[in-house]
Amino acid sequence: MPRLRFQRLKAALVGAPLPTSAHDEERLNNAEALAILSSDALSSVAYATQEIVLVLGMAGAAGLAYTLPITGLIVALMVIVAISYRQTIRAYPQGGGSYRVSHDNLGDLTGLVAGAALSIDYVLTVAVSTAAGIAALTSYFPSLEPWRIPLCLVALGLLMLANLRGLRSSAQLLSLPTYVFMVAVFALVIGGLIRLAHGDLQTLQANQQNLLMAATHHVPVEQLGAALTPVLLMRAFSSGCAALTGIEAISDSVLAFRPTEWRNARRVLTVMVVTLALMFTGISVLAHQVGAVYVENGPTLLYQLGQAVFGNGVLLLVLQLATLLILLLAANTAYADFPRLANFLAQDGYLPRQLTSLGDRLVFSNGILALSGFSALLLVVFNGSVSRLIPLYAVGVFLSFTLSQAGMVVHWWRQRGSAWLSKAAINGVGAVVTAVVTGVLLFSKFTHGAWLVVVAIPLLVSLYLAIKRHYQTVSKRLRLAADKRLSLPPAPEQGGVPVVVLVGQLHRGSFEAVRYARTIAKELVAVHVDLGLGKAEAFREQWQLQLPEIPLVMLESPYRSLIDPVLEFVRAFEIEHKKDRDTFCTVVLPVFVTRHRWENILHNQSTISLRSALRAQGTRVVTTVGFYL
Repeated sequence: MPRLRFQRLKAALVGAPLPTSAHDEERLNNAEALAILSSDALSSVAYATQEIVLVLGMAGAAGLAYTLPITGLIVALMVIVAISYRQTIRAYPQGGGSYRVSHDNLGDLTGLVAGAALSIDYVLTVAVSTAAGIAALTSYFPSLEPWRIPLCLVALGLLMLANLRGLRSSAQLLSLPTYVFMVAVFALVIGGLIRLAHGDLQTLQANQQNLLMAATHHVPVEQLGAALTPVLLMRAFSSGCAALTGIEAISDSVLAFRPTEWRNARRVLTVMVVTLALMFTGISVLAHQVGAVYVENGPTLLYQLGQAVFGNGVLLLVLQLATLLILLLAANTAYADFPRLANFLAQDGYLPRQLTSLGDRLVFSNGILALSGFSALLLVVFNGSVSRLIPLYAVGVFLSFTLSQAGMVVHWWRQRGSAWLSKAAINGVGAVVTAVVTGVLLFSKFTHGAWLVVVAIPLLVSLYLAIKRHYQTVSKRLRLAADKRLSLPPAPEQGGVPVVVLVGQLHRGSFEAVRYARTIAKELVAVHVDLGLGKAEAFREQWQLQLPEIPLVMLESPYRSLIDPVLEFVRAFEIEHKKDRDTFCTVVLPVFVTRHRWENILHNQSTISLRSALRAQGTRVVTTVGFYL
């Protein structure tokens, strides 16, 4: 059977389904959480200094002198944002991402802006991290450069499969490269500074001259000082702010930690920021001291430093492979957070409800697939270039930072608890600083690609609102009086057949299916599948109140599958009534009929898959009762 073959292939790729009861076992300990949720922030040291140097190099040696001051400003900003998010984690122990904080405290529209900005950032995180990882590989193996896009897509596919296997599986698989990268970078920085102190590390002056000439289209180096302007400095600062991407990931994923969740999340956030600041500062100091520069599509800055400190031996290979792996794993932060954000938006009715469904491995599989698709599109459109993607990066991050911190100020003001004024002041400072940085990012990067983000955010918000309006319209059409007993037509006096009617919710659509089933049924039973969402008892009570004369069977589904429990029940039901050869059991399925075909993506329409599975099983009469939306 095609369905059985598909299930076997799926199990081989992503693993056997996990029961809902195993959800708590999928939590992360602090070491695993640092590797999974911090990989985006920690990996940014592989390109943050590089992007600062790329911009400053346009102004020659005079511009490169500003590498360390800009690094210092970014580290100070990093500390401010981290302190602010420590407060957010404590205030929102269920997960306090920018969307939830802004939505709760600043209103629906502001929350949607934050959600749109974060959605764009997560897609860009995957694209930038994948492109940067492959750039590390092609720096060491230049012959692979023509295969950059296919390599990016293969790496993206492997990441998708790893995350579809589940949080614990990906943590066990992906933790080691993060720690190897941290050790390699600290070895590079400490080793480089020791060699500099002993005077046995050669600077890269000749390489600097050649690369500066390439960066400025062969304008003589001595003429480049005039190009140093405040705008250029702002561009360099905004490019380096990519180092802050991923800091919010921990506040978004508090529930991924083991108890006590918020306390462990704060600890991991602190360790992450301290480690990130040390690595970022160390690389900038080392790059400044040895005179390293970078041009687009040339050897990466980290590769140049590794070659200068380690030579062309095994340590350089380890550094490059570790960089490749952590940059690919940095995308894992987005894979951890984007599906949760999509779930929050879908729960509130702003995205298709399929995004709220847990897959076989207790992850939001539909969100993972959507993120992979959008990221692959970006990699193809921008030719897998980090420097072309970076201008789109960070704008959404800092906009979401600003809205989140402003929302926290309102949160403390409303609560007026102990020390609320000092807490509000901390978040207020964070909001003001990140708002200023957002303005700098927009001003300095607008013509270099940031305008795309400015256009995309309103378009996404408009899409969210359109989806919400559709669901509101559908809800009005389906609504039944919840406190009244519903009247049914009489059952046939003679004849009739055994009928099973599937009901997910009690609304006009399912009620019409029950009414039809009643008119043809000699024996009628309603079936509801409990998917473990905690709504089964409320549904039972509503059914007993409104349709007490129709027997209701509740089927438990520990693996969250709708199809398998129904197939098993129908098979047993047919065997029970098989003694009468002239009687055919009938299965009645309610189905929505949308006004426009594209609206089908907003509805699960699982009855279509169930109908195919029933017919494949051999059920001879399967009837759908359409309800026109």
